[in-house]
Amino acid sequence: MGISKTEIFTDQQNEIALFSKVFGHPARVAILQHLFRIDTCVCGDLVEEIGLAQPTISQHLKELKHLGLIKGSIEGTRVCYCIDTENWIKMKHIMLAFLNQDLKAKADCC
Repeated sequence: MGISKTEIFTDQQNEIALFSKVFGHPARVAILQHLFRIDTCVCGDLVEEIGLAQPTISQHLKELKHLGLIKGSIEGTRVCYCIDTENWIKMKHIMLAFLNQDLKAKADCC
């Protein structure tokens, strides 16, 4: 696979692409939905809730945490996860600004 040349794009374009990538897998969407639904930190029931193997869940959690949409805290021998509210709001503003762009009414140009 070739180099993605992310340096030729703006920070905002790269950020939108990263957010889009994280939403591009249904397991990550399911994890986020579960965290919103329970509205608290979750420590271990994601495997049962999502139905995937622990290593797979861990990889998806790593991606979500790397992007800052979730945060984790250590409780004993487990890591508990919840939505990072500040970063979630930041991501929403960025994505909404992008998604709320509208095409101007023009004559059919294609």
